[in-house]
Amino acid sequence: MTNNIRVFLWLAVGLALYVNYSQWQMDFGPKSATAVTTGATGEPKPASLADTVPQATQTPPAPVAAPSVADAIPAAPPVETADASAGTIRVTTDVLVVDIDLKGGTLVYAELPGYPIVKGEDKPVVLMNRAQASSNYVLQTGLAGAKPDDNRPTHLASFASTARSYALSPGQDELRVPLTWTDGQGVTVTKTFVFRRSFFHIGLEYSIANTGAQPWATHTYARIVRSDPAVERSMFKVDSFAFRGPAMWAPNKAGEKAHFQKLDIGKEEDRKTVSGVTGGWIAGMQHHFVSAVIPDPSKPYDFSMAAQGREYLLGAVGPVQTVAPGTTAVVKEDLFVGPKLQKQLITLNPELDHVADYSWLTLIARPLFWLIDKAHSLVGNWGVAIILVTFLLKLLFYPLSEKSGRSMARMRDLAPRMKQLQETYKDDRAKLGQATMDLYRQEKVNPVAGCLPMLIQMPVFLAFYWVLLESVEMRQAPFFGWINDLSSRDPFFILPALNGVAMWIQYKLNPPPPDPMQAKIFQFMPIVFSVMFALFPAGLVLYWVTNTGLSILQQWNINRKIAAERTLRKR
Repeated sequence: MTNNIRVFLWLAVGLALYVNYSQWQMDFGPKSATAVTTGATGEPKPASLADTVPQATQTPPAPVAAPSVADAIPAAPPVETADASAGTIRVTTDVLVVDIDLKGGTLVYAELPGYPIVKGEDKPVVLMNRAQASSNYVLQTGLAGAKPDDNRPTHLASFASTARSYALSPGQDELRVPLTWTDGQGVTVTKTFVFRRSFFHIGLEYSIANTGAQPWATHTYARIVRSDPAVERSMFKVDSFAFRGPAMWAPNKAGEKAHFQKLDIGKEEDRKTVSGVTGGWIAGMQHHFVSAVIPDPSKPYDFSMAAQGREYLLGAVGPVQTVAPGTTAVVKEDLFVGPKLQKQLITLNPELDHVADYSWLTLIARPLFWLIDKAHSLVGNWGVAIILVTFLLKLLFYPLSEKSGRSMARMRDLAPRMKQLQETYKDDRAKLGQATMDLYRQEKVNPVAGCLPMLIQMPVFLAFYWVLLESVEMRQAPFFGWINDLSSRDPFFILPALNGVAMWIQYKLNPPPPDPMQAKIFQFMPIVFSVMFALFPAGLVLYWVTNTGLSILQQWNINRKIAAERTLRKR
């Protein structure tokens, strides 16, 4: 059994070395060059992917009459009136400040006033922007024709607006921002962005009025274009481990089930097109924040990702549809620009909350977040919610922990006999191991049982890590006192120190390992964990301190019960 424990220790050391080596390779190892993508003919892409106009792959259907838009909700009155034929429009709601370029109706700036970059400072998080070519980030939308030379309101066309700024007024729940375009031959398109109070969702509506004599074929498209410099990972910046880049909910190929895919712009196999996707979405992800396009779930869309250097273009192209002469049609899509608030995301698509990326522990992390969120709705404090959920998890694992604790307590009673065996067979390790196993078998004690609760809790611990890392709901959330942000490390390292003390007490309550070298290793574990936890989010350390404290109380209670049972037997 001593040899078995030694094997476990060596496996743990080997795993730690492998993880550190892998991380070293990711941080400092050789980087593969990102190839410049080419078109179907082998010619290089244009200077910027943003200058292209996507074409639909589906054959246009026969012209059909579309429903009238006479009953559409009228646009909200603008803040000011101007004949705006160039420049940008500023839209202000209670949660967003957005600039829309009249060239194409492109979202070129998105500010989140309620989410400061640094807690306590005024500078907010900005998503969309085109201040620098190296960090260009825009969301393009438009209507394209069945042929490349068709005159359509693409993201390169000019729109007109009756105002330069719109604002959501007090008591107003919806703000509509219309832009107009005409081809001069009887077709007028009104492109309307719809904003709602307290929501980061942006509705997109195209009202197409065809008063001409010919059918008018078109298809929608929406694209996230971003120049995304590589992020250097560092253990001192926990958020640098979060995924940053394009993602989609779609099948790999026709006939497969749709699933969540994170795309690597440096991999040729990820620069692809997936046709006929229904009910999917595309997203540009970063830590805590996302931009997303959610197409009409009833129509098949083509998703594609292209890359050129560090610039990527993630697009969704809708099917071709034809507006008959003398009719009008309305086409709708949804956009999202803001924090990864899971309750808002699932209102747009039931799978969109996958952008809160919990890595390979999603199956554990998602119900864990749900549980913490429910606890928070009761107590109003995320730190207290973490403590309550830790109590619930401890109750869930109590039968297993009690069985393990009894085994550890009985091993503690065997400590004098173990020491005697060590002295008897100090020169013969084989006989010592055999005698130790005979003693365990005779007393019906399993020394490995004490490791089971730890092994079972490790996935929960890692899931807690990803929940705290990725859940924007807990971003900059205070606990009390000196902890004003559960998603960042303890500024004074008090919780890591408390965790070290708690682990030392727990070590003293359990029997020492039979091997002196193992005993020394376990004595240093509280120090090692304290140093390691100093870099972890305070919420994660809070969970571990609470869990360790409950384990101490449980083991103390078990030791007390076994001592009482021993006294009764002696009587």
